[in-house]
Amino acid sequence: MKQTSLDVDDTTIKTALLLAAGTGSRLLPLTLDAPKCLTEVGGKTILGRLTENLQAQGIKRLVIVTGRLEHCIREFFQKNPPNMQIDYISNPHYKTTNNIYSLWIAREIIQEPFILIESDLVFEESLLQNMLKPNRIAVSKILPWMNGTTVSLKSDDTVSAFHSNTDQTTAPLYKTVNIYSLSLQNWANVIPLLDHYISAGRVNEYYEVVFAEMIANRTLTLQAVPFDENAWYEVDNLEDLSCAELMFPEQDPHSSLHTIV
Repeated sequence: MKQTSLDVDDTTIKTALLLAAGTGSRLLPLTLDAPKCLTEVGGKTILGRLTENLQAQGIKRLVIVTGRLEHCIREFFQKNPPNMQIDYISNPHYKTTNNIYSLWIAREIIQEPFILIESDLVFEESLLQNMLKPNRIAVSKILPWMNGTTVSLKSDDTVSAFHSNTDQTTAPLYKTVNIYSLSLQNWANVIPLLDHYISAGRVNEYYEVVFAEMIANRTLTLQAVPFDENAWYEVDNLEDLSCAELMFPEQDPHSSLHTIV
């Protein structure tokens, strides 16, 4: 996949939406007393690393959808105040819903272009540089450890379709990294479809079903941004954590400054 540019909207994004309402059950016992995003990778919490990366890219506002053990996230930022505005919105149904519901409840608090990020990702900060424009999707070449949603691309590197693990296709596929950016107009178009899914009781879906439907209906265009497959990791379970720590080992504290741990 080549690096291309499709900047119809050249707005530079300054807001990030972080979905952090999950229970983290697959990381037990590490998540008994703290949400998954406070798990350490290489001596630094996932949340701290994410916040550093966002700050380095000029993000000024971070909206966090919380759920279980929300107070731990608030306490983290009280002890490690970042140079950005932090807003919280609680998902009271985090035990019985999936991330489509967390995205839906952010519909009123987010009224600007934004980056959507899952709270179990670790990645090199530089990978975000090309995600600061609206209507983009981070994708990666597929490695054996990766599973879940994939996409196929058109010749201009826009998404042609989303695929599940069971889809049969001969097209080259790329793994979704679970980082997206949306313009205000496309966010306004996404919300009614989110409303439809939630009102239909489909609260246990992944939000990708909405994006997939809009791509199929040609009401959404997403430009693919390649992420180096050896520079990011999704931490779902203890095996993932071990692999992520090999990719992001603890650094000598005297070699660089780390303001958020």
